Amino acid sequence: MENQLVLSAQIQACAPLRFTPAGVAALDVRLEHASEQIEAGSPRKVHASIKAVAFGDLAYKLARQAPQSCWRFQGFLATPRNSKTVVFHIQDMQQN
Repeated sequence: MENQLVLSAQIQACAPLRFTPAGVAALDVRLEHASEQIEAGSPRKVHASIKAVAFGDLAYKLARQAPQSCWRFQGFLATPRNSKTVVFHIQDMQQN
């Protein structure tokens, strides 16, 4: 099965950089997406706010970016233990 997500979004908010028990840098962010998509043959305005996380060198890179800057993110979706919310795990990012 595949689990891949590509999303163009703005960095809305970043939590302070943290470290996992193994000492790996981690950064929790909120991403905002807005676009127009075609659904059932008709245009639809789409807005989405999504929780995301980055680890390692990518966490450091993401922490240095300006709020509201636009990026193309790639990664996968996962539900953390003891949670019902899906989180986007960012594996790559490129300036839009």
